[in-house]
Amino acid sequence: MPAGAQQILGNVGAQLGFVPNMFKTLASNPAVLEIVTTLQGTLSRVLDGRTRHSIALAVSQANGCGYCLAMHTHVATEFGGMSDDDIIKLARVGSSGDPKRAAAARFAQQVVESRGQVSDTDLAEVRGAGYTDAQILAIVAVAVQFLLTNFINNVNQTDLDIPAVDSVDTTVPQ
Repeated sequence: MPAGAQQILGNVGAQLGFVPNMFKTLASNPAVLEIVTTLQGTLSRVLDGRTRHSIALAVSQANGCGYCLAMHTHVATEFGGMSDDDIIKLARVGSSGDPKRAAAARFAQQVVESRGQVSDTDLAEVRGAGYTDAQILAIVAVAVQFLLTNFINNVNQTDLDIPAVDSVDTTVPQ
């Protein structure tokens, strides 16, 4: 393992209680490991934690990343106060019991599914939920952060080091 990666992995392990396989994979390229962890640290300061977790789950579901779904379910449950299975399932389908959080998760999924070509209606809906243009930029940045890790884990077929999650019906409840 490159020397530059050891300290970063130690920080990840201290934060999560273990070093997930994704970070072990990234350690083969310390620059990429640093980029991912720096991005995660910086974006942890935008939006509230539950909204970020909801976006992580919605984006990971949209990308079919089993590793990220399992990891984000674990993190949201253990550290994000989202211990109810129904809350996790709603987030995965781009929804929430909180209308504002639901709008952010739905918008993030739309950003991913449309490759950023969202409609005026999509923007009007997220603005109508109370998000400012600056917060919409934050939603996009958080979605792209998780898109990056989804792609890394899908390409690498990262081995699960936590329990897998069950599939969910991806139709949004009315």
